[in-house]
Amino acid sequence: MRIHACAKTYGGRTVLRFPGLTLAPGTICAVVGANGSGKSTLARLTAGAIRPDGDGPALESPCQVGYMPQKSFAFRLTVRQNLLLPGGDPARAEALMEALGLTSLAGRRADRLSGGETARMALARVLMRPWELLVLDEPTASMDMESAILAERLVEAYRRETGCAALLVTHDLQQARRMAEEALFLYNGQLWESGPAKQVLFAPERPETRKFLEFYGGERPSRD
Repeated sequence: MRIHACAKTYGGRTVLRFPGLTLAPGTICAVVGANGSGKSTLARLTAGAIRPDGDGPALESPCQVGYMPQKSFAFRLTVRQNLLLPGGDPARAEALMEALGLTSLAGRRADRLSGGETARMALARVLMRPWELLVLDEPTASMDMESAILAERLVEAYRRETGCAALLVTHDLQQARRMAEEALFLYNGQLWESGPAKQVLFAPERPETRKFLEFYGGERPSRD
């Protein structure tokens, strides 16, 4: 599937200018970069939550997209009822709640959960359906370590089950290194480096990428 070349401007300031990207089915592509680099804007454009400058959507259509935004939300229903909207499979809902440690919370009002619990519920909800493309914007940012590991495993299993492509926006470079086959580094609203994750996240070509990884990544990338 193809993300078209696109741009997004707010108040006369261009916050993202993206040259386009083709995502192969079954591929997880991590999007990394500092705050304000355009990561969430790219996620919202790809998911169709906002429209790019000019005409037409950012994503080549038709494509079924599942989107988990950075700020998880909950309907004022129980956790189970949130997963079953609209008309979901009860057996799948139970399996997803079990996989994410939500079974004991199934009857609780979802809008009264903690931040980490809400994120787990929101991830389970988006995984209720088979999508061609999954857009996940910082899905585990508010989760503790154990919950984040469960979430990563579940996304991996979902990818194998559905064959979907996934765009994973994450501030966690170790998560990107664990999960992604491809990676994008955004810098000041532009795509600064892209390619196989092993290259971009371990042996980048651009000095800006190396500086970012050295500061945020907890290890010095190779310069060989």
